[in-house]
Amino acid sequence: MKIIFISLDTLRANRLGCYGYHLPTSPYIDKIAEQGVLFESAFASDIPTEVAHTSIFTGKVGLTTGVISHGSSLTYLPKEVKWLPTILRNAGYTTAAVDNLYNLKEWFARGYQYYINTVGKTRWIDGKTINSLAKPWLKEHKDKDFFLFLHYWDPHTPYLPPKEYIPAFYDSGKDQYDPTNKSMDPAFNHPAYPFFKYHHYDLLGNITDTNYVNALYDAEIRYLDDLLKDLDNHLIKLGIKDETMLVLFGDHGESLTEHDIYWDHCGLYDQTVHIPLIIRWPNFISPGKRVAGLVQHADLMPTILEALNLEIPQDLDGKSLFPLINGIENVNHSEIYLSECAWQAARGIRTEKYKYIETYDSGPFTRPPAELYDLHEDPSEENNLIETHPDQANRFHKQLSNWVNNKLQSSEDPMEYVLKKQGLPFKLRIEKVLEEYGLSWDAWKANPRRERIDLATRKT
Repeated sequence: MKIIFISLDTLRANRLGCYGYHLPTSPYIDKIAEQGVLFESAFASDIPTEVAHTSIFTGKVGLTTGVISHGSSLTYLPKEVKWLPTILRNAGYTTAAVDNLYNLKEWFARGYQYYINTVGKTRWIDGKTINSLAKPWLKEHKDKDFFLFLHYWDPHTPYLPPKEYIPAFYDSGKDQYDPTNKSMDPAFNHPAYPFFKYHHYDLLGNITDTNYVNALYDAEIRYLDDLLKDLDNHLIKLGIKDETMLVLFGDHGESLTEHDIYWDHCGLYDQTVHIPLIIRWPNFISPGKRVAGLVQHADLMPTILEALNLEIPQDLDGKSLFPLINGIENVNHSEIYLSECAWQAARGIRTEKYKYIETYDSGPFTRPPAELYDLHEDPSEENNLIETHPDQANRFHKQLSNWVNNKLQSSEDPMEYVLKKQGLPFKLRIEKVLEEYGLSWDAWKANPRRERIDLATRKT
């Protein structure tokens, strides 16, 4: 059997046609969804990239593995933790990855017989590079049973799609550089600006229209869609499409100005934690299926193991998706527990109806200590019910506290440990930039005006 396991980094679910988006971002992904099963309510329990992928490959949430923070040097995944590629390699499958997560943490290379590192001269990676490395490998190993992990980064900042993809999403009669358009001002005068200036805004030019930046994100998705079509055509050419399980998933989504988050993936709101998840497996999964129940990243590992008739470890947080796919069950999880520790430190609970969030350190953002949203009435999570629904909020607070305590038993909370020993990883990144301008974090956050950076002279 062959499995191609594809992470679509920073791909927000509701920006795809098959998840209800009205613009033509994903004609080929939509076609793949029609050929298999789409999970309507899939969530990243842990965000962003580092912790999300750790959950995916262990079948465990961050509080189980202890890996809860993205970008912290304090986190480590013990080698005795079961790792999906290692299990598959030990079972006789040829394992390979076209990926660069090894540059974040060493454990992302575990278990692979072939690890093709895509790191280059820039921090962004064009998906064309992924295909150029994956296609020859597939041709060479098409007659073997394999597990191939591919990691596409195209929807991630900086949004630099090929120019021909942009007109479908932005009216060419508009001027994205119009100096009278002030919609970018909140992003430029945000406490997170020093980081994004160099990693995003400077690369886009003097853009003044937020709608244009959002259009660039859509264009990146459309470009990614063509890359996936190219990969699928290669499978057809090799004659292995029908014998390959194809798994597409987002590691997290992206906030596109919502909740004071400008083109990044923090905050436990659905823009970031609701992910696409699609599985196509010809002759084993009937086409055109849609599953409504809540599922999470940790469910992927037991699903792969069940597909291969391999033993599923009993200590996983995830559950195989096949009972949902086959209609044997309607519910995998009654709630998804959410966690982040990068730009912000927060935990939450996502049910079918409610979202509850507790923030412990808001970093460069302004957040209330607790938030409660009725997702049926307020899907955009704009009306905080924490004051008007105190009993419901208290029930969620107790539920979250009990879950954390049951997970930790008597051990130290890894989130508290990171915050106490190092602080928020991305706050440290901003502070490093500020040091070059002789600014302190407190002084900058009290008055985050872009000209304080743009017009200053960097210290040498």
